[in-house]
Amino acid sequence: MKRALVLLPGPWMGAWVWEPVARRLRARGHDAHAVTLRGLAAGEDDVSEVGLETHVNDVLTLLDEHDLRDVVLVGHSYSGLVAGQVADRARDRVAHTVFVEAFLPHDGKSMLHAFPERQRTQELRLIADNEGRWPAPDATIVGDGQGLTHTQARWLAQRLVGHPGRTIAEPAVLTRPLERQRASFIVCTMEHFAGRLADDVTAMRTVPTWDFHTLETGHWPMISAPGQLASLLARIAVEDS
Repeated sequence: MKRALVLLPGPWMGAWVWEPVARRLRARGHDAHAVTLRGLAAGEDDVSEVGLETHVNDVLTLLDEHDLRDVVLVGHSYSGLVAGQVADRARDRVAHTVFVEAFLPHDGKSMLHAFPERQRTQELRLIADNEGRWPAPDATIVGDGQGLTHTQARWLAQRLVGHPGRTIAEPAVLTRPLERQRASFIVCTMEHFAGRLADDVTAMRTVPTWDFHTLETGHWPMISAPGQLASLLARIAVEDS
């Protein structure tokens, strides 16, 4: 069955990072929409007004403008917060949420709440020192143990841009428990020491409406394993239809 999949990139990235996956999904007959969130396109300088709510509203607008329904909404890393909130508000349009190595939204908490307090302070200082942007990592950090070749790590790092800092510091807003969403979580094994997941992700393993999948790759599977990721997303889309 043909499904619409909306693909949201993680921090520092645009729609371009999803293109290898989107091509494969379209070849399978699915309608794949890769999105560049506001403040992450080349040449966008002022991000002072771009917050988490901005990204949520932009995706809601996209769903409305394209009249997309029965959508599989996919969020990677930071964009798990966006995807979870959009699914919460657009229940008539989003049928299934997929979190790819993603942060989960919790009402009243920001992405930075997932970090230890000292690191939160450091990241906020970095944002303040970089004109409101969260600085992108370099190629060494991007590629460290994540299943990328040196060429892939350099290519990715060169395309990353500073991420709008307000989006990771502002709290999420949910109207119902996350457990009530129909969702999948994709674990990329190289991202986890001794297989340990964040406590809030682990807690979802017992939720009947959630399922878990594993890819033997790192934090950037749309680059290191696009074929495997596309196949898995297509399977999730078909099985949920």
